[in-house]
Amino acid sequence: MAASDGVTPALHFVAFRGDEFLSAVRLWGRPDFIHRKWDQRARREIAPGDTIIFAAGSEADPPSRFNGNDIDEPGDR
Repeated sequence: MAASDGVTPALHFVAFRGDEFLSAVRLWGRPDFIHRKWDQRARREIAPGDTIIFAAGSEADPPSRFNGNDIDEPGDR
């Protein structure tokens, strides 16, 4: 899918933990999705045309067999 199809590609950040997140935001902008680790769920959420930014590793690395937990935002509960 492409933006011409009416679908805007998403930006995914994978495995960011600290200051590197802020550096990535300055360079790429705010992500549409934040994945705590490269796992099966993250892999399923990536669509053709999306951009994936890894803090370490790459899309070629095998994903973890175990899914990472969600990020809890203040006020979500």
